[in-house]
Amino acid sequence: MPQTSKHTHPLTVAGLLVTLGIIYGDIGTSPLYVFKAIIGETTPITNELVLGALSCIIWTLTLQTSFKYILLTLRADNRGEGGVFSLYTLVRRYGKWVYLPAMIGAATLLADGILTPPISVASAIEGLGGVPAFAGTIAPGNGTTVLLVMVIISFLFFFQRFGTKVVGYSFGPIMLVWFSMLLVLGLAQIVRMPQVLACVDPRYAVRLLTVYPGGFWLLGAVFLCTTGAEGLYNDMGHCGRKNIQATWVFVKTALVCNYMGQGAWLLQHEGQLLGHVNPFYEVMPQWFLIIGVGIATLAAVVACQAVISGSFTLINEAITLNFWPKVKVKFPTEIRGQIYIPSVNWLLWSGCMGVMLYFRSSDEMEAAYGFFIVVAMLMTTVLLYGYLRYVRRWHFALVFLVMGIFFSLEIANFIANAVKIIHRPYLLLAVFLILAVMFIWFRARKITNRFLEFVPLSQYARSLRDLSDDKEIPKYATHLVYLTKADNPRNVEKQVMDSILARKVKRADIYWFVHVNYTDEPYTMEYRVKELIDDKVIRVDFDLGFRVQARINMLFRRVMEEMESEHELEFRNKYESIKKGDFHTDICYVLTERILSVENEFDFRKDAILDAYYALKHLALGDREAFGLDPNVTVIEQVPLVISAAPPVPLERVGRPK
Repeated sequence: MPQTSKHTHPLTVAGLLVTLGIIYGDIGTSPLYVFKAIIGETTPITNELVLGALSCIIWTLTLQTSFKYILLTLRADNRGEGGVFSLYTLVRRYGKWVYLPAMIGAATLLADGILTPPISVASAIEGLGGVPAFAGTIAPGNGTTVLLVMVIISFLFFFQRFGTKVVGYSFGPIMLVWFSMLLVLGLAQIVRMPQVLACVDPRYAVRLLTVYPGGFWLLGAVFLCTTGAEGLYNDMGHCGRKNIQATWVFVKTALVCNYMGQGAWLLQHEGQLLGHVNPFYEVMPQWFLIIGVGIATLAAVVACQAVISGSFTLINEAITLNFWPKVKVKFPTEIRGQIYIPSVNWLLWSGCMGVMLYFRSSDEMEAAYGFFIVVAMLMTTVLLYGYLRYVRRWHFALVFLVMGIFFSLEIANFIANAVKIIHRPYLLLAVFLILAVMFIWFRARKITNRFLEFVPLSQYARSLRDLSDDKEIPKYATHLVYLTKADNPRNVEKQVMDSILARKVKRADIYWFVHVNYTDEPYTMEYRVKELIDDKVIRVDFDLGFRVQARINMLFRRVMEEMESEHELEFRNKYESIKKGDFHTDICYVLTERILSVENEFDFRKDAILDAYYALKHLALGDREAFGLDPNVTVIEQVPLVISAAPPVPLERVGRPK
């Protein structure tokens, strides 16, 4: 599905700089901890280990990041937007089960949002331990380091409410300096030990995985080099595919050179133990160390901001696609797409604090971090199979071959990481809880929506007209507006008609039925108007992109103003002292909220899902807040919902009168 010019970001110098700042924070800070995780503290440094690890890193970046994401997945764009939910919207028509990989991918990406800030900031701050002035004060896992990392992360989350417009302008230059530093430091070491260049031979990787004792289990640590590759796809809408592909050439060169530079330093210390030493900081001259730690900390903050913003975007899309309860969404700046979700912000902050207090050092977080990243990538691969096979219509043999490469690599890494994380079940439990919320919300909405009864408006035309013209009934409102879920413009929920004609009759000059259709495109904002009954019943359909917040109060008034200016709307206001154009003074919105009737009897599965669903609804925003309706002009009516009626009660009357 090719991009159109409307959704394409031009390839410019400014675009390239912005891309460096937004896209590469996560994968760009991987050199802080990858080699430290591979070598470990107690394994002797050997030529076979170092060159094998370097070969694995280079080919993982090539196959997983360059081939899968840069060349292939970025082409699976939804009108210029990327991410697991964008990919889901492209393939959901081809399989009822594809919501499962979408949910699992989203849940693990939220785990990434919890793990990235602690591991990135901790890895940067721990580098101060090599500075003589901080020796003994800063060390992995000690109280001072943990407290300092928690303070930095807390400040970052606190400032989310103000948006990142001002600080965001500096992200590009910071990351340009960062990658330039990686490149220069790496090249300086390669010049000293050019033998390290032999690692480009994939045979070193094969020997590490098949011959070196325990080499296969090092895959989990190797895979950390590609953390953030999923972010390349998720944030594509901010920068565009061309800018990402162009900047990746420079980014990959800098990353590979730095990894080789660390490898060259390690080869110079063959036979020794690494201990608590981090090769990343050892390649720096002593006089540059404190500057390098400062730059690394700034780069870690950029990486944190990228995953936090990505988490906000992810949940906003999940709300639109009915994967997450409706929560408050704010727009702190005028920049399109920059959002702030308070509940998610503090959920992530709490998770980061818990992770930092539990693991205490970056070393301890690495296995969990790699596990969730590889699960997210596996889910993207599953959805990508559907995209290539059914949307792009690739031949099955070609899709099987390409997917076979990705699945083999990712499943191997999944196994290597899984054996490590089973001893740390608490993060798994947190992700399962996030996944449970998504599953319950999605499935319960499917269950309840099956029992919506739609009726044709035409059979109520005379009743609505007679009610509107009956002067003996007090006028309820000049404009009575119902939000309807009926996709067919000629239908409406039966409960809506009961609200107007049965429970408590509501006379109005004009009855409006408003339907919000969330499109598969991200930023659509269109509407259609259809007069169903002359001068009495009007249907308004809003087509809103899945990244657009529905502010019906504002949007509906805009529609009315445009209709009046074009002389399509004529009415007499209920309040004679108010001029006709003041629509907001005489609009009444009615929302029908379905509650479970006491007459229901469910099996255990449905009972558990629906009980949890309605419990979550109490914590979520109601439809009034979610649709941006003014509480002063909104009425909420509760309607009992009978999904599974109880059998007839064997009630008998006794003592009949003779």
